[in-house]
Amino acid sequence: MTRAEPSEVAAELSLGNVEDAIDVLVGGPPCQAYARVGRAKLREVADHPVAYKVDPRGNLFLRYLAYVKAFQPLALLMENVPDILHYGGHNVVEEMVEALDDLGYSARYSLINTVFHGVPQMRDRVFLIAYRKELLVKVRFPKATHFMVLPPGYAGTRAVALRYVDLLGGAGYVQPDLGDESLPGPVTAEDAIGDLPPIKGTSVRRGARRFDKAVDYHGRAEPTPYQLAMRQWPGFEANGGPRDHVIRYLPRDHMVFSEMRQGAEYPEAHATAVRIAQREAKRRGIRPNTEDFEKLFASIVPPYDVTKFPNRWWKLRPDWPVRTLMAHIGKDTYSHIHWDAAQARTISVREAARLQSFPDGFLFQGAMNAAFRQIGNAVPPLMAARLAEIIRDTLQEAAKRLTVSNAAPPYSSGRST
Repeated sequence: MTRAEPSEVAAELSLGNVEDAIDVLVGGPPCQAYARVGRAKLREVADHPVAYKVDPRGNLFLRYLAYVKAFQPLALLMENVPDILHYGGHNVVEEMVEALDDLGYSARYSLINTVFHGVPQMRDRVFLIAYRKELLVKVRFPKATHFMVLPPGYAGTRAVALRYVDLLGGAGYVQPDLGDESLPGPVTAEDAIGDLPPIKGTSVRRGARRFDKAVDYHGRAEPTPYQLAMRQWPGFEANGGPRDHVIRYLPRDHMVFSEMRQGAEYPEAHATAVRIAQREAKRRGIRPNTEDFEKLFASIVPPYDVTKFPNRWWKLRPDWPVRTLMAHIGKDTYSHIHWDAAQARTISVREAARLQSFPDGFLFQGAMNAAFRQIGNAVPPLMAARLAEIIRDTLQEAAKRLTVSNAAPPYSSGRST
């Protein structure tokens, strides 16, 4: 978005006039510099579309608004992390609603957890939807398809994220639909990845991981509806099975992975490692406070401070959805350790993709670390599909209503999405 002007993008893609080129604009601008945002700065984009160049480090949301102003899409969708609602002491998205109002849009936003929409992951994200005011439509968000009582920690995190919504009135905020107990329960980790073949962590050796070998699905039981959906997603079928069911080489931690309790975090994992080291020292006849003991201890016990980042490690519960997959899994996957003690490993690339709701036939670019990072950075495809459906339905309803009233259709086949 910073390397090309809207007119250049339209010309390169042969889309014609900029203002007629795009029906729906989707994006998720980074939020590094929101502490310096204000209403005046947001409104400045209306008259100065290159204002982002004054502060290029993190003001890409201004660039996003500049693209909105240039392309004048019928609808737009933006996604971001919950921190955007209370960054630097104010609610950036509420201010974007005001800026979009000045640009001719009715905009609303919501904080939605993807677990309520069939994704096997408890992932809170902010979504903003806006439509041209001429369409005379109400901004809606999808209804929940699944029900779950979120753990207490999520309630606290949401309360922090929403505090400026509450303090400032939050005129643009829409409460998400959370469903009720009449809906199906959440898609669990086992529902999502239980059909993928086991991998023993101790069997993996150092070296590059390649995505050139398909694996057969694990046939112990009939696949769940979610597993079938991931296998059979139209256009992304995995003919012959997935090709990226590969894991990291983590030789130090197999015993800890195996003996950790399901649902355990790093402090408990560290205590488990200490217990294993002491047990191994006794079994081998190694006395405490010796050089051999220190070497053995270092070969088993992770070096991280237990008082920092307690959720650095987490062992999945097969009967629960998983926690949020972050881009950090590109560096390590300790935040998602497989629940099966016999396998004693972290999750594979394909398991991460499944937990993010990527279909099995979707191919990731680059090596294993890059694939993990792409997965953690992504909007879960199932959640994206739910939002796309609500936008599509809203635009179709507007087109039908305006056509019946002898008004010009709000869009034509000459425009792109």
